[in-house]
Amino acid sequence: MGKIGYLECPTGIAGDMCLGALIDCGLPWQYLVDSLQSLGIEQEYQLRTEQVIRNGQSATKVHVDLQPEHHAAHTSHHHHHYSARHLPEIENLIKSATLPARVKQWSLAVFNNLAIAESAVHGIPPEKVHFHEVGATDAIVDIVGTCIGLDWLDIDQLYCSAMPTGGGTIKAAHGKLTVPVPAVVKLWETREVPIYSNGIKKELVTPTGAAIAVTLATDFGDPPGMKLAKIGLGAGSKDLEIPNILRLWIGEKTGTEANQPQVLLKQETVTVLETQIDDLSPQAVAYTLEQLIAAGALDVFTQSIGMKKSRSGILLTVICHPELASICRTIIFRETTTLGIRERTQQRSILDREIKSVETQYGTVRVKIASWGEGEKKQIINVQPEYEDCVILAGQHNVPWREISQKTILTWEKQ
Repeated sequence: MGKIGYLECPTGIAGDMCLGALIDCGLPWQYLVDSLQSLGIEQEYQLRTEQVIRNGQSATKVHVDLQPEHHAAHTSHHHHHYSARHLPEIENLIKSATLPARVKQWSLAVFNNLAIAESAVHGIPPEKVHFHEVGATDAIVDIVGTCIGLDWLDIDQLYCSAMPTGGGTIKAAHGKLTVPVPAVVKLWETREVPIYSNGIKKELVTPTGAAIAVTLATDFGDPPGMKLAKIGLGAGSKDLEIPNILRLWIGEKTGTEANQPQVLLKQETVTVLETQIDDLSPQAVAYTLEQLIAAGALDVFTQSIGMKKSRSGILLTVICHPELASICRTIIFRETTTLGIRERTQQRSILDREIKSVETQYGTVRVKIASWGEGEKKQIINVQPEYEDCVILAGQHNVPWREISQKTILTWEKQ
């Protein structure tokens, strides 16, 4: 039975609060420090921890102190300094580090979602986002450090509470911003996060904290049923009306799903485009679907619907990565008669996939293998032969397609 975690956020969530809660739960300090050094930016910051009191409660506070001499040396160069990075540079830091595979996977996903949210706010591609505060060294340490902690504590599935909105304004790189800041609102929107006001008019949820939660949490709301084993308290920077503490609950899941394999699944952000059409020929619809797939859409499908004036029509749905949304919109407008397209951003959980070639008595067939988990916990969930390969071999040998497919799976199982 895998371990689960629950982030309780009565005063919001930030990256340093996540780190504090993980340290309080037992993440070894030296392991965290050593692991972060593999990013190659240790000269840019000093990491330290202390026990603080928040409204009578003791909690762990983590500080990421930027090194002033390093900062001063770089700010003389107007085009590059370590506190303002673009997404590709941050991705290269993470990919080049000697970190566990799922730490890299989670960290990259968090930063990708953060970039997508910022890009939607500012109207630029994700790779062009100039991160400012959220891309600064401390945010890199907070995000990667949080993923290091979740991995070391062996948490298979993460949940999160509803989040307080906060209020007021803050100073940012783009001037004064209303709280919650636009990037946080956009991140909440991607997962339909439940939010509420606790009456505190300050910034309670940071973009870094929101990105960690919406990327890694399976669900939001009340805590799941669990056998509670440990609670870690991570302190925020301010003293508030109520204890400014993020609580991380760790335990084993109970209830009807307790015996099911629990895995912190890989997630990605997708854009869903939809439009209904009632005056387009089937040939044009088929051609449009082909063009969308060729452009890189993840999935395209139609459904028969009844429209106004009792006309029959179709609902065209396209699922794509956010960076391809503009291209897919252009194709839909160019190839169909629609006058409008609806758009929404969603999170989808995905299995790890790999392609292997299997030598059968009929020839070579590629097999798509879907799995989850890492190392000893890795489980193969689904195995499917490639349709096109089976079609070719069925025609060459004059045997049913189904026979090629079944023989391929049997051969793979034996191997």
